[in-house]
Amino acid sequence: MQKRSQLFFSFQVIFWLLLFLSNALISSAQKADTLKKRDSLPAATVDSLIKAQHSPRKAAVRSAIIPGWGQAYNKKIWKIPIIYAALGVTGYIFVDNLNTYKDLRFAYTAKYEASHPPFDSTKYHQMDPQYIPISEEALRQGRDQFRRYVDYAAVFFIIFWGLNVVDAVVDAHLKAFDISPDLSLKIKPSYNPISNSAGICLVLKFRH
Repeated sequence: MQKRSQLFFSFQVIFWLLLFLSNALISSAQKADTLKKRDSLPAATVDSLIKAQHSPRKAAVRSAIIPGWGQAYNKKIWKIPIIYAALGVTGYIFVDNLNTYKDLRFAYTAKYEASHPPFDSTKYHQMDPQYIPISEEALRQGRDQFRRYVDYAAVFFIIFWGLNVVDAVVDAHLKAFDISPDLSLKIKPSYNPISNSAGICLVLKFRH
């Protein structure tokens, strides 16, 4: 059971790494394509239109209320299945660990009552048969261990929900991020007539 929980958590990390890597690649490609289509508009007008239509605050609020809503607002529908897969697996881990914790707690209580005066436990024959051969101490340790697993799963679920919000906000900000060829940093040779010496200089070009 412990290995299964660790495996699920590993899948979650892979899910979000793939999400952010593909987001960076696809955002750059879409941005370049959008800039080609908008060459006829002034640069300032394009930026103002993008910022007005895509508010990071709206994206954050929507994703905080319903996971994936902010991604839909940013027109990144392809991310929604990934988000729900990540949250779904984490939610499954939480429920599975919670059920195991309850079974172990019940079995421990039944064995404790059966092994202490008055040595009578109506719960003993109601516990899951797989826990009958397990000692009282082992059941107690298993109960405490899965109680921690429940807490970890809840924390991971909240973290992934938060990452969903962060991803939506970043996407909304990138809508107005200038990656056009008019913004560039170049290295050029230079000549200083005062000192009569040659060298190189960095030239940062801004678009107008």
